[in-house]
Amino acid sequence: MSAEPSTDAIQDISDALRSDEGGAAAQRRRAWRRFRRHKLALGSAVLMIVLIFVAFPLAPVVAPIHPHRIEIREIGLAPGEEGHILGTDLTGRDVWSRVVYGGRVSMSVGIVAVSLYITIGTILGSLSGYYGGPIDSLIMRITDTVMAFPTLIILITIVSFIGPGIFNSMLAIGLIGWTGVARLVRSLILSIRETDYIMAAHAVGVEEKWIIMRHILPNVVAPITVAASFGIAGAILTEAGLSFLGLGVQVPTPSWGNMLNEAQNIQIIENMPWFWLPPGLMITICVLAINFIGDGLRDALDPRMTLD
Repeated sequence: MSAEPSTDAIQDISDALRSDEGGAAAQRRRAWRRFRRHKLALGSAVLMIVLIFVAFPLAPVVAPIHPHRIEIREIGLAPGEEGHILGTDLTGRDVWSRVVYGGRVSMSVGIVAVSLYITIGTILGSLSGYYGGPIDSLIMRITDTVMAFPTLIILITIVSFIGPGIFNSMLAIGLIGWTGVARLVRSLILSIRETDYIMAAHAVGVEEKWIIMRHILPNVVAPITVAASFGIAGAILTEAGLSFLGLGVQVPTPSWGNMLNEAQNIQIIENMPWFWLPPGLMITICVLAINFIGDGLRDALDPRMTLD
């Protein structure tokens, strides 16, 4: 017959958990100090904030010409002609406006798709790592199966069934990107669930859902945040690839990927670089900035870093 835990034991465990939670503010301050020291990450964060503001709330101000407006008399204008900062494309649409509004679409696809697969991966990884046994085996075999197929082939297959478009691109990328997150969360939880405070919580009868929500998942937030930052960059590149192939965001809605689709003609590549160079540069800048932010977050949130 097992002995019931004493009131003092329960209080000791509660105090320990409370003290751990009380140290969260200090950990956040320490992480911020570390992040500020990473100059590339800090500068990239500022740059991304500027890009987000330009693409979302300030787009009508900085790009007053509607990105869908077609002007037959202004086809193929060079940058600076007739008031077009970056010229016009083959249908007379303003390239600058399409770059600005295309950033809104590309970044939205990246953020929403990553949010979707982070959610799926976290849930499946938590179930697999915490419960183990048959549940772990089933989830990991499904994960292995999804990872066994080339990502691009799966994306093309999904899009061919559900059709191209903004929301379908978000859904397709979100449905196949969760495998790495699930493996990451599973490995972290396998180590966390054997710690003393988790075993103590089990001993005093804390419900499993509260153990997972209050004491396990908060400890995997930092690695998930880093994975999400890198994932957004990858999702933007994936959307650009799908749109370039004509399977992602559809014209006339602009995205950086479908703007590059016009650069398949060698004459355009050589003689009209303003068609493809601005969206190409924006993809490069945005992906590099997000990767630098991910590097900074990884260094700031790494518990093995002891220097303040």
